Amino acid sequence: MPGAEILASKSRSLEAVFGALSPFCSPGSSLCYNTGLAPQQPGSPVTDQASKTPPIPLGQFKSPRYWPTWLGIACMRGLARLPFPLQIRIGACIGFLSYHLARGRRRVCETNLRLCFPELSEQERARMTRRVFRSNGIGFVEICIAWCRNNEDFRDRVEFHGLENLDAAAAQGRGVLLFGAHLTTFEISGFLFSLVGELNCTYRANDKNPLFDAFMYNGRKRLYEGVYERKDIRGAMRCLKQGKTLWYAPDQDYGAQHSVFVPFFGNLAATITAGTRFAQFNGSPVVFFSHYRREDDSGYDIYFSPVLENYPTGDDEEDGVIINKLVEEAIRKQPDQYLWLHKRFKTPPPGSTKNPY
Repeated sequence: MPGAEILASKSRSLEAVFGALSPFCSPGSSLCYNTGLAPQQPGSPVTDQASKTPPIPLGQFKSPRYWPTWLGIACMRGLARLPFPLQIRIGACIGFLSYHLARGRRRVCETNLRLCFPELSEQERARMTRRVFRSNGIGFVEICIAWCRNNEDFRDRVEFHGLENLDAAAAQGRGVLLFGAHLTTFEISGFLFSLVGELNCTYRANDKNPLFDAFMYNGRKRLYEGVYERKDIRGAMRCLKQGKTLWYAPDQDYGAQHSVFVPFFGNLAATITAGTRFAQFNGSPVVFFSHYRREDDSGYDIYFSPVLENYPTGDDEEDGVIINKLVEEAIRKQPDQYLWLHKRFKTPPPGSTKNPY
């Protein structure tokens, strides 16, 4: 999300905010700007380069072109310091404004809900669309918290469920692959997870704004042991080889290459196969990670599933079906807390040229 656009009030700027937030600047090939991450050279020692990389000095971005981004960062830091109930209200207001101004993203959301919840009436889908925008607005404020606050300030607002499943997976000594979905609590869940364990994550760099990309990287680096740009496959695999926990969200459309088309809410969707490759690499056990904002907005519940059995299966399509079913189950618990603003069906399956957006 370009920081220069955070404060903009016009429709185009708010669409850019939510459009770039659709991967949550994420929850994971050129590497991110000036992070020091680099592909491992053949024959070089196996080290976790990401964990040794220092924060990126933001002072190097002095050009006037970055002044609007600096203003956006200052606002994000300010939001992060407010009392939590006020943060929730501000997030809800951001969602309300975005619903009315970000018309393009609203159409994307409406299309996704129409495809995925055909059993709902138009009125029910309209209400859910409003709730989705509210949740995304709060999710933006939660990003500010995650990148700028001390997680100890929120220890009493989270309850973990199934930590014994994560411990059992880690005890196998082959690293743990933590699969998740792009729920709107994506960033704050990692922030809260860091209270109880070490985590490594993948993310998608913001190539258009090096200052904001550095701010995003630093915000995550202070919490996570390793932060890998999504194309740094070697770095992420080293993490698993060293017995660490890698967080990866395989539920977005990155095109037909390296994807299979399998059902997602009854619609064929391009589903990336990288998760299968990660799991196969070191025989790492896979745990599904889900996280929700409570209905009264008082805090969060974070869940860890038992280790997935018979995954990977050796068949990419079957693996895609398994993961998409898990993502669906997680979404159906709180459907308004999923990132429906992402164009999940933008890549048509073979034999079709139809783009629903």
